[in-house]
Amino acid sequence: MEPANAALDSTFWITSGGILFLLVLSGFFSGSETALTAASRGKLRSQADKGSRGAQRALRITEDNERLIGSVLLGNNLVNILAASLATAIFTRAFGESGVALATLVMTLLVLIFAEVLPKTYAITNSEKAAAAVSGPISIIVTVFAPVVAAVRLLVRGVLSLFGVRIDPDSHIMAVREEIAGALHLGHSEGIVQKEDRDRILGALDLGDRTVEEIMLHRSNIEMIDADQDPQAILEQCLNSSHTRLPVYRDDPENIIGLIHAKDLLRAMYKIIGGPEGDAIALETFEITDVAMPPYFIPETTTLDDQMRQFLRMRTHFALVVDEYGSLQGLITLEDILEEIVGEITDEFDPAGDHTLRKSDNGAFLVEGAMTIRDLNRATDWNLPDDEANTVAGLVIHEAQMIPTRGQVFSFHGFRFEVTERDGNRITGLKIRPL
Repeated sequence: MEPANAALDSTFWITSGGILFLLVLSGFFSGSETALTAASRGKLRSQADKGSRGAQRALRITEDNERLIGSVLLGNNLVNILAASLATAIFTRAFGESGVALATLVMTLLVLIFAEVLPKTYAITNSEKAAAAVSGPISIIVTVFAPVVAAVRLLVRGVLSLFGVRIDPDSHIMAVREEIAGALHLGHSEGIVQKEDRDRILGALDLGDRTVEEIMLHRSNIEMIDADQDPQAILEQCLNSSHTRLPVYRDDPENIIGLIHAKDLLRAMYKIIGGPEGDAIALETFEITDVAMPPYFIPETTTLDDQMRQFLRMRTHFALVVDEYGSLQGLITLEDILEEIVGEITDEFDPAGDHTLRKSDNGAFLVEGAMTIRDLNRATDWNLPDDEANTVAGLVIHEAQMIPTRGQVFSFHGFRFEVTERDGNRITGLKIRPL
């Protein structure tokens, strides 16, 4: 009996050692899966740029998450099932039929604690470090299991297609901007990211999705110079204007023939009168068209990102916006685009007290009708929709399906809108407060 007991003891310990080894492998697979899926690709890229080969391998194998997860799960399930089978065998030999239940209980506790919770907790806490460390062995496993995983992938996609589900392997690329935006909003809500920093980054990200039509100065507010005016009147208008560049028209404000810069105008007039001792009568021969620059027209559908690049390439800051019929709609400057990123830019020439948003004593906001919905949302952290209208007045008209009169009150999108000022058919003032 002693040789048999000795054989039984040796078999028990060898099997137990095998189970422990399989538990270690199970923990490795579980931790690797968590680390590689939880690791930030941005941080891994930063480490890879600094020379980390592990981070570079981690980036490479996480490009195809479907294949990675399939390989890791295949290895994890193999070792878990094998460990459970070995445990059942030795517990059945030692305790008879009751060994099955005992093996299930013991293996559940061991797998839960040492093969799932413990490695995954570490991997979440040190995701980038763990991902770089396990990338070498995991890349080998992915290569070895590639044929099996490919077959499983085809089977899975076939089953999903029966339910109308389509897999887009490039969907994570398209979601990068949404991920950044979500991280910024979460960081701001937790007090980690300042509101100004969040708005600047989001403003830069949105330039490609917004058009010049949304932020341009409408043609009704454009200050222009009539080319047929007396030269002294033109000079006086430029001196009194708060703008450096002014469009020049002839006969009809729609007929823009050029763009005058205040410095060019003053320099040309100074030259004509002959310096500080000259005669101002000589200005009668002045022709503004000789000084004006050619106008620069752009379509209203141009994105802000493209227009900013055009401004930088052409070394100009001023463009006139036209619609599909060539009619003047407004103007846009480089400063307007920059304000979408950094916020309102003011200087000493801006009118004092020119504020489009003020807060009243009762908590309501007094808003100019021409204020854009985006600017209002940024200033107040509201979420008014800007799909159907660019300005606050436009939103009220769209929702009311009419041009409201002064004193009318509307409630929509969780806010109360009261029309306080109206000029002709334009809503110029509103009082807004959350309901």
